Amino acid sequence: MRRLTDMASPSEKRTYPDRPYVGVGVIVFKDDAVLLVERQGPDGEDVWSLPGGAQELGETVEEAAHRELREEAGIRIELFGLIDVVDFIEPDQDNRVRRHYTLIDFAGEWRAGELTPGSDVAVARWAPLASLEDYALWDETARVIAEAVELRARTLRL
Repeated sequence: MRRLTDMASPSEKRTYPDRPYVGVGVIVFKDDAVLLVERQGPDGEDVWSLPGGAQELGETVEEAAHRELREEAGIRIELFGLIDVVDFIEPDQDNRVRRHYTLIDFAGEWRAGELTPGSDVAVARWAPLASLEDYALWDETARVIAEAVELRARTLRL
């Protein structure tokens, strides 16, 4: 998977799971840029993705979105829409489910805070919307960003 990277111990528990894991991501806008974070992917490569992570027990998906942005980027946002729910199911060579995530993607506007990468993020960056092709994003990440751009234009009348 190219959007959620697990820390060492949860990664092991999330491989060959007995249930799907819920991940929450946020497309965060600030002017004509979107927030991207760089972290290490499951195969050891550096991967640019949306900020986000696993929903915690007792937490709503919106609470998870706000918490993940504080933890990963040190910012506060205002959510303005649900973009999509994406299932990521990765089978192994024997067709057993190696990873299964249900990814819930929101869109939001930056409201406060300076970018400060959290412990599981190497770099947090405001990437100009016109330059997203420079970041080799997962196809689904690029797609949900494009949908968020459209919703933002309709919702906020930009």
